[in-house]
Amino acid sequence: MVPVLMLFLLPVGGGIPAGVLLARAHGLGWPVTALLYFVSDVILAIVFEPILRLLVALATRVASLRRFGAAMKMAMDQSIALYGGAGAGPFALVLIAFGVDPMTGRASAMAAGHGFVAGWAFAIAGDMLYYAVIAVITLRLNTYIHSPQTTVFIMLAAMVLVPILVRRLRNRWEART
Repeated sequence: MVPVLMLFLLPVGGGIPAGVLLARAHGLGWPVTALLYFVSDVILAIVFEPILRLLVALATRVASLRRFGAAMKMAMDQSIALYGGAGAGPFALVLIAFGVDPMTGRASAMAAGHGFVAGWAFAIAGDMLYYAVIAVITLRLNTYIHSPQTTVFIMLAAMVLVPILVRRLRNRWEART
């Protein structure tokens, strides 16, 4: 179980396909695998929260961090606008964590005034939805390919290329209307 958890602790979701396939190879059922992924998110929350709070505190004294924080707030406002408009409600925050990553989801929740528990609950909910989508697709794809390495490679490529393709298609669609 520890190697699966270690893969899930890799940043940017790259460990999901490999972790899911490793868990299956070790005979772990999907509930245990999902629980391990949830535990990795809780570990992330415990490690990332103090860093986030430190950055917020330092931003009051360091001009470059203050500018970075303002730029992040503007970027978050634009992200929130993509997920339903004004206000960073729970649904928008879950979608941000799903679409970007749980740290961005938590930072967005903090910017919207949500505390530790609620902020991480939204971020982890979005990340668990992302995990579920990637895990199911990985397992299905591997039933056709029969090669864990090839499956992981395809999934990692898709995790990078699909968002780029979606953005380009959305931009073209918006340009036509």
